[in-house]
Amino acid sequence: MVRLAVAFLAALALPAFAQLPTGPWRTDFSKHSIPLTDFVSTGANKDGIPPIDAPKFANPESAAAWLAADEPVIAISLNGEARAYPFQILIWHLLVNDQIGSTPVLVSLSVLCNTAAVYDRRLAGATYTFGFSGAVHNSNLVIYDRQTQSFWQQLTGNAVAGSLNGAQLTRLPSAVVPFQVFRQTYPNGKVLSRDTGMKRAYGANPYAKFLSPGRVLFPVSLPGPLPFPSTDPIVVVESNGATRAYSSSLVAEHRVLTGRLANTPFVIFSTHKMLDAIDAPIIAGSRHTIAATVFSPTLNRRALTFYKHHGIFFDKETHSRWNLLGVCTSGPFAGKRLRPLTYTISDAFAWLAFYPDTPVMRPIGPGIPSAGEYLWPLSDSDMPPSSRAAWPPPAGSIPPPPPQ
Repeated sequence: MVRLAVAFLAALALPAFAQLPTGPWRTDFSKHSIPLTDFVSTGANKDGIPPIDAPKFANPESAAAWLAADEPVIAISLNGEARAYPFQILIWHLLVNDQIGSTPVLVSLSVLCNTAAVYDRRLAGATYTFGFSGAVHNSNLVIYDRQTQSFWQQLTGNAVAGSLNGAQLTRLPSAVVPFQVFRQTYPNGKVLSRDTGMKRAYGANPYAKFLSPGRVLFPVSLPGPLPFPSTDPIVVVESNGATRAYSSSLVAEHRVLTGRLANTPFVIFSTHKMLDAIDAPIIAGSRHTIAATVFSPTLNRRALTFYKHHGIFFDKETHSRWNLLGVCTSGPFAGKRLRPLTYTISDAFAWLAFYPDTPVMRPIGPGIPSAGEYLWPLSDSDMPPSSRAAWPPPAGSIPPPPPQ
């Protein structure tokens, strides 16, 4: 298993294009929603990076002995239980087949585009378990289910080849936050243990030498070059079939950003106190990056207005204190929790490869308080009049796209 994982990492330097990874496969490839040539082998065989199928857990206090306070974890609160899945373990396994109460869940991380997603493993009365296919599509993880060996796209949660082609997994609410936020919010929660039954250098980042800033490792299909670095993360809010993305620079500028999408109000909380797990060879020594969460700002039928002061979120109506997971820590609403909304954080190239019509918002300018202006799509008709005059920008003002 270790040799297979090493083979995958070595293959990142010289990707093998348009090849299915070594099986054997019993996938029904006569059914597919994307060209089979769009699957790109990473050089790893099927399950060359093994998922965790029998996860063990530690309490947050004991996990703090090996997990830094600002390391990223995928936090899930479901069926009265709270669990955290550290990136330092996930980057070595990518997938965890777990069960939280009565719900079988799939916890997934696509390192190549920095996208975490959690899904319900049930579909039409059947429960599926998942593994790594050894392939990517648009530099995003392609997984497979062991029951039918259909291929699934990690970012979208839909089956793209096999007998289940066209099926859609149900997305479950989750958040990527610093470990200390999870620990403070859920002191009795559970943290995925390093005791996986496999020997790995947990805490180290095997991708550091390959994922240099601005580099996209595998082919990506975009309608054109992006007018901003394609590896910049974006926060995508989803509601009633509509999507809108916010550049990391806009989210970082505001710390609290409010809006309305498809008649649904939302608020984005953010902080810049989380480590980037794929930045440095040792995760604890990585630079900090943005962490963001999205909620409904309505509680008990009361619309709340939020702001951030000295690193703490407050609502203006009661001056209650809230944390990054939308839990009120003190004040009249103490113990209450904001309803999480569906959202995705992903490197821009990956999301826009699958959803190229998603509007992307950016800051208007330094010191200008605003929800931002449209940056993408590039079609003039997709931009409000206030933004059209700024596009196209002066020649040479757009950096060239990173090497693909």
